[in-house]
Amino acid sequence: MSALSRSTDPLVAERQWLTLARRRTVLAVVHTLAYGKRLIDVLSLLEADFRIQVVFTAPPHVFNDEVPAFLRNLGGAVLPWDEAVGMTFDLALTAGPRGVEEISAPLITLPHGAGYLKQLTIGSQPGVAGLRRQDLVPGGRLPAAVAVPHHAELSVLKEHCPEVLPLAHVVGDPVHDRIRASLPLRSAYRRALGVAEEERLVAVTSTWGAHSSFGRFEALLPRLLAELPAGRFRPVVLVHPNVWSGHGSWQVRSWLARCARLGVSVVPPEADWRTVLISADHIIGDHGSVTLYGTLTDAPILLASSPEQEINPASPAAALAVTAPALSPTYPLVDQLDYATAEYRREEYAAIAERITSEPGRFNRNMRRLMYRILRLGQPAYEPETVALPEPPALDAWSRVRREVSA
Repeated sequence: MSALSRSTDPLVAERQWLTLARRRTVLAVVHTLAYGKRLIDVLSLLEADFRIQVVFTAPPHVFNDEVPAFLRNLGGAVLPWDEAVGMTFDLALTAGPRGVEEISAPLITLPHGAGYLKQLTIGSQPGVAGLRRQDLVPGGRLPAAVAVPHHAELSVLKEHCPEVLPLAHVVGDPVHDRIRASLPLRSAYRRALGVAEEERLVAVTSTWGAHSSFGRFEALLPRLLAELPAGRFRPVVLVHPNVWSGHGSWQVRSWLARCARLGVSVVPPEADWRTVLISADHIIGDHGSVTLYGTLTDAPILLASSPEQEINPASPAAALAVTAPALSPTYPLVDQLDYATAEYRREEYAAIAERITSEPGRFNRNMRRLMYRILRLGQPAYEPETVALPEPPALDAWSRVRREVSA
């Protein structure tokens, strides 16, 4: 028996042992670790409100291996999926469409990354991931609201799924706002990570999928070790959680083990990558969200992978693909990093970053208003603050924990 009852109403007699009964209940639907991390920023807008109980559930998903540990570490009340679909909630939040039509609650859908970057050319319904009809109207059921980061998405909805347009709300992007609020703490993050003042931190980022930069790691990682002088450069790897879940965390650690032993730091999938990105002096990335969020920083970007067939041509990722230099397999890596630095024009990257959201700094205000409207509650009488990210653990501490787990 879970912490909540099996009743179709989670606030009735079977829950009378709870200290606080008759709360509004909000269900967070966590398909994957990436989705869960996105929802945590949203759920923080409900904190300190004793009128609201938040519960979690994890639907079946091919990339959900890391989810149970993630939810366990949160300490939230977790409902098995087969219980959650038999209950009624006042609001449900999801960053992915799979199975959510089975949930009995007004539903808000959100993107799980920096907007809608990936174009899908295979499957029964090709299109832009997150903006296809099957994403917007899962199982044929209209959500209560579709939260989008930018006004540009409204024209796409009007063309491809017009019945959703009246339900769309331009709320902004929580990761964008947290990174922006945290940029002044860059020096503190670098000290906490253990990056020496004279070291240049090189963040190597990868999304997931056959066209991601992870597919080139077999050639790229040895170059980091052989060509970047120790003491002058500090490489750190940020791999999408779907890679860890899809191949198994043991396998990914095994693939990266030798490089980790020789000085390449590997950030675990559950860790907050945003402080690492803010701390970076260079970014080597691909067409994923993490690389795109790098345009908010002052770090020059090299693209190790930028597959035209997988990038939404209307997205800021497409603009980045023609702005950032492409990593060459033949020229010395240090020379390429220096070239990217010499050619870096802040105004060009800032223009790309502006396309992530048309509501910069206003996600918390907009999203909280939307949630409380659907919950039929008045908002708390204070401005929701965008809090800077906490200082991260040292890079060596992350590597040490991973080595101990592998031993």
